[in-house]
Amino acid sequence: MDDLGDLVDVTTLAVALISVGGALGGTLGGAALSQRASRAQAAEQNRRADREREEERAEQALQAKRDLYAHLNTAARAYRVAARDAVEAAEHGESVDPALLDAAKEAWAEQYSQAQMALANDVLRIASALNRSLGVGYSVVKQLPISPRLDVAHLRAKRWFGGPLSDGVYLFRVALRHDLGVEVDPHFEQTRMQMLAALDSARDGLAHALAAERAQAT
Repeated sequence: MDDLGDLVDVTTLAVALISVGGALGGTLGGAALSQRASRAQAAEQNRRADREREEERAEQALQAKRDLYAHLNTAARAYRVAARDAVEAAEHGESVDPALLDAAKEAWAEQYSQAQMALANDVLRIASALNRSLGVGYSVVKQLPISPRLDVAHLRAKRWFGGPLSDGVYLFRVALRHDLGVEVDPHFEQTRMQMLAALDSARDGLAHALAAERAQAT
């Protein structure tokens, strides 16, 4: 009987140990699974946070680009309009404050200077051509008083500001919108090259005429 009792006690102890071990193993196993799940959740949260930060940076960069382009477009238009208005005022014998044109010129110069560090090459080429064209337009206005034929000079100026330079400002605006993805034209590259060539040709012709006129005046 004692042997039987000992066997029962050993069996009971073994069952108890197995139960405790099983419970402990289950607890430890559950803790390990919980830790792995927590780590996976934390990693996913970090990845989500990284994506959100990257998206926020991209949106901030895009907004900064939109702001720059809007300021460039506004400055270019204001410069052309100020020069055109000065020509119209001179044609009608009205006084015009030269500070208005100079302020428009400086505002464009500031925006263009900033844009040179940010514009893509294709857009920068148009901006550069427009910058030279606006500069020639400024010379047109400043040279009106020494023109031997004021009627011819006024007509030439109005044609420049209403034609090639207006087209140049338009081309610049379309190029900015195209670069932002707002306006997508599959034929834009061909149009850009044609309009840019026309602007360059008209500007060079006008600059040559102005230079000849200055030489004649001196």
